[in-house]
Amino acid sequence: MSVWMCLSVGALGALVLCWVLGRMTGFVAQTPEDYEDGTPDFDVRAHLNGPMLCEGVIYGPLGRVSSRFVADFDCTWDGNTGVIDEHFVYDDGSTQDRKWHLQVTDTGALAATADDVVGQGAGRQTGPAVMLTYKIRLPDNAGGHVLKTLDWMYLTPNGTIMNRSQFRKFGIKVAELIATIRPKDPA
Repeated sequence: MSVWMCLSVGALGALVLCWVLGRMTGFVAQTPEDYEDGTPDFDVRAHLNGPMLCEGVIYGPLGRVSSRFVADFDCTWDGNTGVIDEHFVYDDGSTQDRKWHLQVTDTGALAATADDVVGQGAGRQTGPAVMLTYKIRLPDNAGGHVLKTLDWMYLTPNGTIMNRSQFRKFGIKVAELIATIRPKDPA
């Protein structure tokens, strides 16, 4: 076996090992069970209710901030069925609107749909965390790609929600979002 072939096999092995370790130990390795005993309890019907303010950043594939945004959410619930109207304003002046339709079971399972979500998202609320997975279709001006999304929200002791989402194409992380969500000041 030539030196170059040995190096190629070794490099491929290292890449596979890094990928496996990332899947076992990274952000994507979390499960709702990891948060079962945590407090405070995050109930989307109570904590994502009424007018909310969301502020965040989006990181591109190289880990640099590619966009910043502020969003107004209007969250309404009728029992276990909710609607979250989102209006985003980005740092370049562009805007985006999304309307989530949520269904929560008494066991904490979540189902979610929106116009730019392919199919139905699924997730679960457990302890202070909520996890949701879905496929989102980017707008045409952003390429129209469909990205697999892993969305985690964590309730802090003061009631602020920390949101971290990763977006993947062919298993490769292409973007990440970090945001805060909190009740909007009544002023």
